[in-house]
Amino acid sequence: MAVCTQAHYIFLCSICLDVFTDSVTIPCGHNFCKYCITDHWNISDRCQCPLCNEAFTTRPDLRVNTFISEMVAQFRQSNNVPTPCIIAREVPCDVCNGTKLKALKSCLVCLVSYCETHLEHHLTASRLKRHQLINPVENLEGRMCTKHDKPLELFCKTDQTCVCTFCSGIDHKMHDVVPLKEGYEGKTAELWKTGAEIQKMIQKRRLKIQEIKHSVDLSEEDADREIAEGVQVFTSLKESVERGLNELINTIKEKQKTTEKQAEAFIKELEQEISELMKRSTEVEQVLRSEDHLHLLQSVQSLNIQQPPPTKDWTEVSVRPSSYEGTVVKAVVQLEETLSKEMKKLLEAKLKRIQQYAVDVTLDPDTASPKLILSDDGKQVNLGGVRKNLPDNPERFSNCVCVLGKQSFSSGRFYFEVQVKGKTEWILGVARESIDRKGGIITLNPQNGYWTIWLRNGNEYQALAVLLSLKSPPQKVGVFVDYEEGLVSFYDVDAAALIYSFTGCSFTEKLFPYFHPSSNDGGKNSAPLIISPVKTDFFWKL
Repeated sequence: MAVCTQAHYIFLCSICLDVFTDSVTIPCGHNFCKYCITDHWNISDRCQCPLCNEAFTTRPDLRVNTFISEMVAQFRQSNNVPTPCIIAREVPCDVCNGTKLKALKSCLVCLVSYCETHLEHHLTASRLKRHQLINPVENLEGRMCTKHDKPLELFCKTDQTCVCTFCSGIDHKMHDVVPLKEGYEGKTAELWKTGAEIQKMIQKRRLKIQEIKHSVDLSEEDADREIAEGVQVFTSLKESVERGLNELINTIKEKQKTTEKQAEAFIKELEQEISELMKRSTEVEQVLRSEDHLHLLQSVQSLNIQQPPPTKDWTEVSVRPSSYEGTVVKAVVQLEETLSKEMKKLLEAKLKRIQQYAVDVTLDPDTASPKLILSDDGKQVNLGGVRKNLPDNPERFSNCVCVLGKQSFSSGRFYFEVQVKGKTEWILGVARESIDRKGGIITLNPQNGYWTIWLRNGNEYQALAVLLSLKSPPQKVGVFVDYEEGLVSFYDVDAAALIYSFTGCSFTEKLFPYFHPSSNDGGKNSAPLIISPVKTDFFWKL
């Protein structure tokens, strides 16, 4: 069954509840699939409209609704709705000798299928008129209880099987047994629901494919930009530098290739699931087209189609564009002596691109140590002389003189800048939500939930146990995080220089900006840490 929005219900046949196939119009003006209305009148006692119940003395001619047909064709094409293939199987007459004619009806009492000629007695003889006639079906013996040789007229909801009247009073005495028609109606409703769920699952996976393809396109744009930048840098140098250019391009293309391979694998898996779901949907459709109560119920059990096939939960699956941050930088650093001027230009461009991910960060007073002083606008923090009497809420740092930002991040990329001018000590970075806020001495490392760099003694810059060698002390530090890439980078904003990067990180919690102004150092370190507005060129914002 095709899943449509309310605006598309005009394309649904009210009999099969699917998109029209060979739509026709009857005299009252209502539209149906040609097969559906014909089959409906074949099994109905009266020739009337299934919607408005207008009766017709003779079966009217079916006329093609050209307008509806054209609209349905456009709808099928734009929504990728396949055209169903209806195959009618002919059942031979059981009475004919020699060449058997096509059966017109099957009798559930006689367990015989009759052509038009041999059916006449059932239509004229009074004792035969009471027999139940249905559209011709094969294997009428299968409609009899093999144990009691009685018609299967009931459905056991407890055991989900068709039974005869004798079975219901013996083997299924305490079970929930209903007439075959009621079981058919209940199972049909369940199958409609299953079909709708399957179509929703298919639609979600199609949307996921579009999302993945879009991610690949974004990644390709990033890759193209990086390649162009690399070409611009390396083509201006001597032949000795060209080797570095090729290595740079190959690295970027390899990352893009990896992204595409990942995307192709996801798309292949999604298309495979869609194929399985469409196969199940087709099976459900074919079963639902049967108005034979027993056939439908037996088919459901034999084909096991009541539930959608097992599929993967794709909600959290995505392909993000690869991060090329630092790729060109690394290549140029290897040629530092000959590329110093190009390096400067390159870093400035890189930082401008990163600044596109700038976020507005403010300090969270509920996390601030009682020894800290925060500005009214939440942009500045320094150490006070007196410990304030503040509520010891779970979020607050009790002993460590630090504070977190109000904003948290659990996906994507973000960037902020902090002025450190005039300070001799500070700690900056990001921290995960579950860090210990009540302990004494805290070791600042990723294992404990901290990704930070710090300044000590006025000129010692450090990350983890690594002493950082900087050409000049930064006055403003930029912090960039790519959550999915597992990257935390620190920049000297004025020099457009990379200070340090944590790579290969695995983030599983919310991340918060982290600020530690350190002690006043006898007044030498009294300047505050200031969250600065990021100045970005309009061109780079685009």
